[in-house]
Amino acid sequence: MSNQNLSREEAAERSRLLTVDSYDVDLDLGNAADPEAAGFRSRSTIRFSCTEAGASTFLDFIHGGVDAVVVNGRAYDPAETVTGSRIELHNLQAGENTVTVQGTALYSRSGEGLHRFTDPADGQTYLYTQYEPADARRVFANFEQPDLKASFTFHVSAPSGWEVASNGVETARTPLEDGAWSRWDFSPTQRISTYITTVLAGPYFKAADTWSMELDNGAQLVVPLGAYCRASLAEFFDPESIFDTTKRGLDYFHQLFNYPYPFGKYDQAFVPEYNLGAMENPGLVTFTEAYVFRTRATEAQYEARANTILHEMAHMWFGDLVTMQWWDDLWLKESFADYMGALAVDEATDWTNSWVSFANRRKAWAYVQDQLPTTHPIVADIPDLEAAKQNFDGITYAKGASVLKQLVAYVGFEPFIKASRAYFARHAYGNTTLTDLLDVLGEASGRDMGKWAQLWLQTAGVPVLEVDAETAEDGTFRAVTVRQDAPDPVSGEQVPRPHRVRLGLYDFTAEGWLERTGFVEVDVQGRRTAVPELEGTKRPALLLPNDGDLTYAKIRFDPASLAVLLDGLPRLRDPLARAICLSALWNNVRDGVLSAHDYVRLVVRTAPTETGAGVLQALLENARFAVERYAPQEIRAELREQLFTAVAAQLAEAAEGSDLQLIWARAAAALGRRTTSHEALLRGLLSGQVSYPGLTVDADLRWKLWQALAASGSAAAEELTAELSRDNTAAGRVGYTVAAASRPDPAVKADAWEAAVHSNELSNELLSATIEGFSIGGHDLLDPFIEDYFASLTGVWGSRSIELASRVVAGLYPDGQDLPPHMVPADHPVVELSQQWLETNPQAPAALRRIILEQQDQLLRSLRAQAAAR
Repeated sequence: MSNQNLSREEAAERSRLLTVDSYDVDLDLGNAADPEAAGFRSRSTIRFSCTEAGASTFLDFIHGGVDAVVVNGRAYDPAETVTGSRIELHNLQAGENTVTVQGTALYSRSGEGLHRFTDPADGQTYLYTQYEPADARRVFANFEQPDLKASFTFHVSAPSGWEVASNGVETARTPLEDGAWSRWDFSPTQRISTYITTVLAGPYFKAADTWSMELDNGAQLVVPLGAYCRASLAEFFDPESIFDTTKRGLDYFHQLFNYPYPFGKYDQAFVPEYNLGAMENPGLVTFTEAYVFRTRATEAQYEARANTILHEMAHMWFGDLVTMQWWDDLWLKESFADYMGALAVDEATDWTNSWVSFANRRKAWAYVQDQLPTTHPIVADIPDLEAAKQNFDGITYAKGASVLKQLVAYVGFEPFIKASRAYFARHAYGNTTLTDLLDVLGEASGRDMGKWAQLWLQTAGVPVLEVDAETAEDGTFRAVTVRQDAPDPVSGEQVPRPHRVRLGLYDFTAEGWLERTGFVEVDVQGRRTAVPELEGTKRPALLLPNDGDLTYAKIRFDPASLAVLLDGLPRLRDPLARAICLSALWNNVRDGVLSAHDYVRLVVRTAPTETGAGVLQALLENARFAVERYAPQEIRAELREQLFTAVAAQLAEAAEGSDLQLIWARAAAALGRRTTSHEALLRGLLSGQVSYPGLTVDADLRWKLWQALAASGSAAAEELTAELSRDNTAAGRVGYTVAAASRPDPAVKADAWEAAVHSNELSNELLSATIEGFSIGGHDLLDPFIEDYFASLTGVWGSRSIELASRVVAGLYPDGQDLPPHMVPADHPVVELSQQWLETNPQAPAALRRIILEQQDQLLRSLRAQAAAR
């Protein structure tokens, strides 16, 4: 039985016994280019102290074989001391101990541990590590928990022509044998956690720069900068732009935090098949190479990249310098980085709509996650590592960031920053819990933070704010009240939270624009809060709760304001106010309050007037989802055609070469996956027979168009193969895989299912591409696999890493279902099959059960929305 799932209690016991001083890690990657080589030599020497003579504990190492274990100079038989993924250590000395473990670590294709990728463009091999939350043990033996910090020194042997990097600066490079191989030595790190150590190796392209500033004491702080990407992407790489954002961020955070960057150099590597957006390894941050734009990218995409760069930079302080003690307090790094990333984009870059993007994307993610049956407080109960893996979610990131924005409104920005500075100074290179943060916040603000933390950080669920507005015959307010509905997701009891909100007052100008004419700030307390300041004042056209997006809550409009929005939303000029309204209306659709029909009508009228590329993209994605999931089956085709016709018309009219033109084209391709009504447009764009000035049908857009034609049965396998031969790159291979698996052929679907569910040959990225393509299709193609899906769950989970298993379980859940007339959503066969599986598998891993519970709930939400729309 696997013993990889470290519990919180086991970690606490190791912390009680041990203080870790240092690691010396030696990795031999000389065989990496050989596809037959499954693993590499790994040697780890650990120096630590123990509080009790004769005590026992264990090291973590997920391996392909252990050759030697030496404890305090005594060699142990690995057959006796190695059990699965643990290496038992007995009879430790009181005081100093030294352990050396040598063995074989395994190359990864899942993005966990040391990932190995072969570039189809040139056959070159690339390596990088990704460890969060606990995959350093896939590369070297260690004590894998965040509070056992240590200094790490890495040594790497690899081909001499490669670039090799780690957290520390390179101190020596020594040729080996005939000069074909070299050994890189790196400087020791500061005291950091295992999960943020890192190694990069391969024929990467590297650009270099420096950043410097004068510190308060007159000393000069100089930080070398590096930026890496695969050699075949170098022609598309824009390190100058990346360095510009990096320098702005370093300027900004140094001024804000008043604590010098503590990790020497600042490298950033953009790597293939990455599971995350990025990872905050100090000295060497890793990013998805999707941020290397080989084709046309919109300003919204560049802004998103800047946000990610600055999010990871904030982690250098929130997470790397000061780290949570255990994963319960994961929010101590992720919520802060999410908030600080948006703040830094807004204040340190030229992008001006950072908070609009936050409201549209990040906060929307939080609202979805927080309404699932598996919702949890921001400060979560994380009993083990599997639970930690599942909690990198919309609550930990985006809800936490939203609550921090509310906190800033509550205590003030200056006290918040003063508390942050005290937090870094007090806990540098250490580990913290919620109490440590509340202490500095209380000191800086003079407020008792305990009640605030209890209500915002230690409870779950989305509060709903709604305005009751009584209007007199003369058009003035007789009374205005903010109602709060905040049921606890578990008990159902009301847990109202304190909110600092603005009620925005909007009226139409003489030119017909809907603009803010004033606002009232309100401290919402309890279930009902009167707003006497508005009594006797003229009622505006629109009363907007949470104007400025200061708090975390769903909002409901009063009937008069809702009517104005449904007809006049295109006239609302302020981008953030528009984003807040669009987010609220989308929540109404998800809750079954607003029908998919009315929402599509709203989008068709509003989207052509939207000037923000990011907002337009989100709006069109939501509309497409509303059609496919929330619209009753009998009107779905009609709504789809209404939306597609509107998108095609806007594509033809969009400004030449604009971001909006590109977004309309991408939306047309996405809609084409479900209908052939505009096949001539899509195929014409591919062939060049249809063209629009300024629109370049580049590789990315071409694959989107091919995927649409393939999914609708309008592209032959030979055409897809020919396109791949023209774009034999990593991105091209992914595009091809989606298109090939989407073809509406039972044999194609059977092959894709076999590859995704019953084989373990696909890498992480190609697995996701296969799942995406397979999932496009009607009931006749997909329903035959439903029974095997539920029958295969336990086997899939037990035979794969949690990363790959999660992709299969979540991605292939049969959620594209229709509610027959007169059927209750809970009686739908797939809902019942899900419930049956949950009831008959009570001992299944909690992380697996969580995915099924969440998918079942999302399906139920779709079916309820379909029922409400009838």
